[in-house]
Amino acid sequence: MHRFNEIATLSFLILIFGLEGCSNTGTLPQATIRPSLTTDVNDYQYLIGPGDSLTIFVWRNPEVSGNFIVRPDGKVTTSLVEDIDVAGRTPSMLAREIEEQLSTYINTPRVTVSVNNFTGPLSEQVRVMGEAANPSAVSYTEHMTLLDLMIAVGGLTEFADGNNAKLVRVVNGKQRTFNIDIDDLIRDGDISKNVDMLPGDIVIIPEAWF
Repeated sequence: MHRFNEIATLSFLILIFGLEGCSNTGTLPQATIRPSLTTDVNDYQYLIGPGDSLTIFVWRNPEVSGNFIVRPDGKVTTSLVEDIDVAGRTPSMLAREIEEQLSTYINTPRVTVSVNNFTGPLSEQVRVMGEAANPSAVSYTEHMTLLDLMIAVGGLTEFADGNNAKLVRVVNGKQRTFNIDIDDLIRDGDISKNVDMLPGDIVIIPEAWF
């Protein structure tokens, strides 16, 4: 019996370690790429995201109008329509979709949507990684430039190699990497190195090798 218990225990340990080995060798798929509706710096379109506070006004129907907080799943629930997908829409796009859904209950509904506080989808934020004084995700605002972004994150650390920084941007549904010269911009004051930012951009600042 003692020998049987030893064999059973050994078999159990082999199984456990084998499963752990399998779990450590797997490869996760790349994060989903979510292109922004804004591809032109002169045509910025704000997208609704979780945490936004919305005012939905239905003309002549105050009982179905109101203020709503977008849930983490990107939806809101109204008195007539449950679980309306709102994240990733512009306010005008959402208004037209709600009009279509309300037309089942209301004759020719007219809807307006306004955003009272602005959070937006995570995919629309501009993220700074690496040797920034305060690496963080920054909410995009119209006509944001690289200089504006660097001011928002406090500039570079003393160890940063700003002229070897990279900007990752989604172009035509694919990620592309561009070289940017942050040292020249903020340490040397070369304003010609300033570039426009777009929603979803990622700036990666490496450490210098001394």
